Amino acid sequence: MKEILLHIGQLVVGPRQPQGLVRGSAQREVETVADAWLAISEGRIEAWGHMADLPSDRFAAYRPTDATGRVVLPGFVDSHTHLIFGRTREEEFVRRLRGETYEQIAAAGGGILNSARHLADLSEDELLAGALARVAEITATGTTCFEVKTGYGLLPEQELKLLRVAHRLRAAVPHRVRITLLAAHALPADYRNRRDEFLDRVCGELVPAAAQIGADYIDVFCETGFFTPEETERILRCGADYGLSGRVHANELDFSGGVEVGVRCGARSVDHLECVGEAQIAALLDSETIPTVLPGTALFLGLPYAPARRMIDSGLGVALASDYNPGTCPTGNMGLVWALACVGLRLLPEEALVAATANGAAALDWADELGRLQPGFRADLLLTQPIASFYRIPYSFGTNLIDRVMIGGQWWNGK
Repeated sequence: MKEILLHIGQLVVGPRQPQGLVRGSAQREVETVADAWLAISEGRIEAWGHMADLPSDRFAAYRPTDATGRVVLPGFVDSHTHLIFGRTREEEFVRRLRGETYEQIAAAGGGILNSARHLADLSEDELLAGALARVAEITATGTTCFEVKTGYGLLPEQELKLLRVAHRLRAAVPHRVRITLLAAHALPADYRNRRDEFLDRVCGELVPAAAQIGADYIDVFCETGFFTPEETERILRCGADYGLSGRVHANELDFSGGVEVGVRCGARSVDHLECVGEAQIAALLDSETIPTVLPGTALFLGLPYAPARRMIDSGLGVALASDYNPGTCPTGNMGLVWALACVGLRLLPEEALVAATANGAAALDWADELGRLQPGFRADLLLTQPIASFYRIPYSFGTNLIDRVMIGGQWWNGK
């Protein structure tokens, strides 16, 4: 397939930094081109330029698409999702409105344990059907690449079921998909007084079996009331022995030590980060671990937003993701997340866009082919409705301005 987009009102190429994680002030430097063309060949970006400089016959055989008055930008890379789950948890939303905290609901058997109960009786086919519907939902709002976690199975046999579903999901969609084994999300109810036995099963049974099925990463919910830094380190080290790079749910509800243990274990990312101070920023600056912020969760739980403004000003490269899940962020709309990053985290639109594209790709080890519209990169892009500038997307936070979505050089048809 060869296609050329013509008369693009504003082409957003991506960060001016040519490759890799974009850090600090460079995160606000985005290259844009007015009245542009963009050529796509065999699923990759071939070339781009100003309409005035378009070669007269080079692209004569390419299918033309008129993009007059529209913005073309890289597709969103959502590096933190929980797309595979059984059912929603709106009753807990109402309980929080009545005064209960997330921790209180979890301690009473709600939260993650609630999702685990819902999931246990569902078949793989049922779980896959639900996940595919959510992929269609997030694609319509611009996500072209995503990570998907297990984590609502809790017990090894249920976690492996989720891992098989994740593989079927990856095979069924054109998106690039990373799979994360969330090996320790919460302590199962039956193991409340057998904590060490559960950890032994995770390391001795779940991780080896998951590595055989195949996962890209291993993750732990390192948080007060869930798993300690010491337990997190044990599981991350075990995953590393089986070739699984680390990720950590860190510092969402408290200064849990999750950032420090993630850095110590060489985790690819530490995610959430609502509770972060100078010590955690210093630790991240001295590492290759990528801080990933999830403002949709902070909004939904009424938590303070992560100090992403301070992180970027300190020289860190920040990624932005949705955390789409049934309990604490029931949306994967990355346009909305972009707006929250601007309003709640005080990021410039450019910084938040880079966080949701190039830096999200870096957090998934795909910085060399995703998150930018550079020649040779995968043709994952968004074509908006007629608007003057990409600023309009976070500005119009309640409106989906994405008209068409291209994934790997093919226009998404909603299936």
